[in-house]
Amino acid sequence: MKLLQRKEHILSAGIDIGTSTTKLILSRFTLVNTAGSTHVPRIEITEKEILYKSSIYRTPLRGETLIDMESVLALVEQEYKKAGVRPQDIQTGAIIITGETATKENAEEMLHHLSDQAGEFLVATAGPDLEGIIAAKGSGAYQRSKDTGKTIANIDIGGGTANIAVFQRGQLQGTCTLHIGGRLIEFNKDKVKNISPPVRELLKQLGVALSVGDPRDSDCIRLVTQAMSRILVHVLQRNVTAEDEVLLLGHLPDWDVPIDQIMFSGGVSECIYAQEFSSINYPDIGVYLAKALQDNPELKSWEWIPPAETVRATVLGAGTQTTHISGATIQVDPARLPLKNLPVYQLRLNGTLNDGAQKVRDAVQQAIQVYDPGLEGRNFALYITEIPSLRFKDVHHLGKWLLDAYRLQPNSDDPIVIVLADDVAKVLGQTLQTLQPERDVICIDQILVEQGDYLDIGNKLKSEVVPVVIKTLAFHS
Repeated sequence: MKLLQRKEHILSAGIDIGTSTTKLILSRFTLVNTAGSTHVPRIEITEKEILYKSSIYRTPLRGETLIDMESVLALVEQEYKKAGVRPQDIQTGAIIITGETATKENAEEMLHHLSDQAGEFLVATAGPDLEGIIAAKGSGAYQRSKDTGKTIANIDIGGGTANIAVFQRGQLQGTCTLHIGGRLIEFNKDKVKNISPPVRELLKQLGVALSVGDPRDSDCIRLVTQAMSRILVHVLQRNVTAEDEVLLLGHLPDWDVPIDQIMFSGGVSECIYAQEFSSINYPDIGVYLAKALQDNPELKSWEWIPPAETVRATVLGAGTQTTHISGATIQVDPARLPLKNLPVYQLRLNGTLNDGAQKVRDAVQQAIQVYDPGLEGRNFALYITEIPSLRFKDVHHLGKWLLDAYRLQPNSDDPIVIVLADDVAKVLGQTLQTLQPERDVICIDQILVEQGDYLDIGNKLKSEVVPVVIKTLAFHS
């Protein structure tokens, strides 16, 4: 087995296609073997250097319902040329589609098309919860909670949504997403040009009349942004009323700890902090919303922490915080990589191999029922946790049980994909390969995932590890 004697560098891209803006960053990761020479190698990302930040572009759309796929791809190609990189140079990273853009008819098609065109292993991600988590990592809220032990809510407000992620001591406590954003009311010069459906519902609830063509300085605008600010307070307090749910997107706030500090990121936060753009005449309510947040006395009951990044928080998180590195003692067939969009099904052994054959068979059968109900051959990753200490014969038994269960799969041409938290991937993977050499095996470890996640596994690096991205693919409507 080769060991990483020197530093290895890989190039990462982050692309954020949001309600209002599209942007890109390029980063270089440094990988180092942090274990001693007499220990099992442990390859870790030790440095992340931002190499290039793109301009910020208005997200190209075709009418109200379609993303202009060709224009988005052209923007990415243009920025790659400016940075002096080619798609084949990109070894990891993520494209995230955020806010109202994720509701467009061709959002999923565009996302997967772009991930195939923009890099060797550039993965497609979507979903408001993941968006909030990535933004919190890009803004600095996650790291600050880790450094200080405080409970910090990062509130990423863009054009169409406010994505909240709460971290305590570096651990995610919960998320929530709201229909709060700058482009929910748009202007054409001094007149109202467009009012989004969630705001129309809010106006009805408030008993306020606002129509297209009304002046942009209407008192109704102030009432809308004040209501948004008030509902945000209730969410942060975990005191959501039935009336507040008019702006709720998805589930209620699901953290159960009081918040110490708040941090704002996203395009609207730029109106609060003015870190990058000093004076822009926004054609929407972004500035009005920022002022309503600043003036809300209840929001001031929390300590406000300035972010490391405002409008670029999500793209920074996508480009620098989504990649994980597997263990170095793994079993993979490089010809089968990269693998993308594998749903994760968890098998808990509960610390014992008693009834192991039945547990394994039940898990594989249930995974097929959930992810391939039509028996069309859709593959999945089996995530095995709570594994007891294994002797050689135990590994042999577990391997045999897995192979017996995987005969239930309709497509035996797909590799068996096993993910482990514990450092046993090499021995289990080699056992599977020996017992059934005609079927390929991908067995990786030192990765923590959850059922319902999606997994992308990249090409094997010189250091014998693989980059892994854990994500969701939830396109909200």
